[in-house]
Amino acid sequence: MAFESTRRGFLGGAVAAAGLAAAAPAEQGAEELKLGVASYSLREFQRGLAIRMIKQLRVAYVGIKEVHLPYRATPEELRKGARDFTDAGLEIAGGSTIYLLNDDDDDIRYYFEYAKSCGMPLMVIGTTHQALPRVEKFVKEYGIAVALHNHGPEDRNFPSPQVALKAIQGMDPRVGVCIDVGHTTRTGVGAVESIQEAGSRLLDMHMKDLRDLMEKDSQCPVGEGAMPVPEIFKTLKSMDYRGCVNLEYEIDADNPVPGMAKSFGYMRGVLAGLRA
Repeated sequence: MAFESTRRGFLGGAVAAAGLAAAAPAEQGAEELKLGVASYSLREFQRGLAIRMIKQLRVAYVGIKEVHLPYRATPEELRKGARDFTDAGLEIAGGSTIYLLNDDDDDIRYYFEYAKSCGMPLMVIGTTHQALPRVEKFVKEYGIAVALHNHGPEDRNFPSPQVALKAIQGMDPRVGVCIDVGHTTRTGVGAVESIQEAGSRLLDMHMKDLRDLMEKDSQCPVGEGAMPVPEIFKTLKSMDYRGCVNLEYEIDADNPVPGMAKSFGYMRGVLAGLRA
């Protein structure tokens, strides 16, 4: 019960923070954790409009989905598209989610070249156990990190962070995991314990909230569900986590900004509470 009381306190701070969101300048450094946007959240909007929406949310980091930098584009088109983000003051944290499903040099190289042209330091990936050693080879060649994304019970390859961590044991430290907290809880393991288990292998995070931690279709703005966000952030800070916490807002696709603003308001309220 004490945790729920604390959570309500954080929510109160988040509501106040959300009210200031439109007027206050970005203060990403003061937040300590790097809050960003997974651009999949804005998949219904072309790149320029998506960038304006991200700026509206006062975040400095973005994980870019292919819809905003298409795989089929030429290297020059990709470099130009990436500059649209950086010229707007956004830092490209990586690409997400990029699927490396074929255990084939030419196919995997294609996506590493894509990431290189986009200036992505990291790819959040979906892959297979069979292709993983080949992926590691390209990580070493290109110097671009990869983070295996867990996609929950429906994922035949890496449903949970624990399965991914076991598969990458002993690999290059630039081969890590992207913990999606919503998909993680649906496998029956806790988000906090998974973050702790990942340790230095945690390279990226996708943040979302669920009203029912076992139900995919119960997603809601962060702070309105059952996800233990204060404990998650407290754990990340105690680990001195240096990656991004990217909001992946999969609902309200035609009008996501109000719910995303609520989510960032709540998360900033949590961080303010932890600092206090």
